[in-house]
Amino acid sequence: MPEHSPELSGRPAPDSVFAGSGDLGTEISAIAHGDAYNLEAGHTLDPDQVEGAVAKKRLGVAFWIALSIFVIICLAALLAPVLPLKSYTATLGRPKQAPSAQFWFGTDALGRDIFSRVIWGGRVSLVVGFASIFFGLVIGGTIGLAAGYLRGRTETILMGAMDVLLSFPALLLALAIVSFSTSRTLVIISVAIGVVSIAPIARMVRANTLTYADREFVVAARSLGAGNLRIIRREILPNVIPPVASYAIILIAVAIVGEGVLAFLGLSVAPPTPTWGGMAYDGKPSIETAPWISLIPSAAIFIVALCLNLAGDRLREFFDIRDGSL
Repeated sequence: MPEHSPELSGRPAPDSVFAGSGDLGTEISAIAHGDAYNLEAGHTLDPDQVEGAVAKKRLGVAFWIALSIFVIICLAALLAPVLPLKSYTATLGRPKQAPSAQFWFGTDALGRDIFSRVIWGGRVSLVVGFASIFFGLVIGGTIGLAAGYLRGRTETILMGAMDVLLSFPALLLALAIVSFSTSRTLVIISVAIGVVSIAPIARMVRANTLTYADREFVVAARSLGAGNLRIIRREILPNVIPPVASYAIILIAVAIVGEGVLAFLGLSVAPPTPTWGGMAYDGKPSIETAPWISLIPSAAIFIVALCLNLAGDRLREFFDIRDGSL
């Protein structure tokens, strides 16, 4: 058979594979550190030109835009007492006045400034969203970690209780907690929505804990005599936090929408404290003649929920850790 020429085959001859380098260890070290080595030409290539090269993860423009909008809304609500806003309780103009230079978002059925009420209403909605999910993370996260790590009878009992909690419709459960309470304060509203979030958070934390409970670094820590609490705190929890945090951001959006639903049903904080859901409910009788009374606070809920969902989804993709890359 005729011998194949290296030039025709497109591959270097065996004796010239490492020509021009003089040191096999140099090429191996370069490849191990992510620098692709062109064996024919004897120079390094851009990793982006190599098949299978892993692109650097970036959060992307959409994440930063969504985060910026959400931060601006949070700052406006936080600084509402010191901002030069009109009174959100006083009648300042004629009722149902359309948006204008004087009243940027118009006035409601009582002549109150909707712009000021939207800013002040964000304080209630955002506080309920963050407080309720924090409550769910503390309770549900503890349950999920215990069930995923201890397993056995502990897992059966804890996850059985979570299944029972999940069997209740979320909205009806929150309505029942609020309806049977003696007062409708921020604490009661936050606890009602937080109880609804316990079971989903517990299930997700348990699933992520199961992923890492039998990994090599956990087995090594256990073989060195580390206790359960130390293993959970030092080995498992740092790996569970990123995916759970991204999921919690999405749950904050759900909690804000849930508070809006409760307020729309008249079961949130009592007037005259404004909430986005309560403002939307107040404008319901005038939806045909003055739609901005309901649509503007509803748009505030929509924008916040959209920003949180975009940010949460992008963080979930960013922190996604696959077994093949470990």
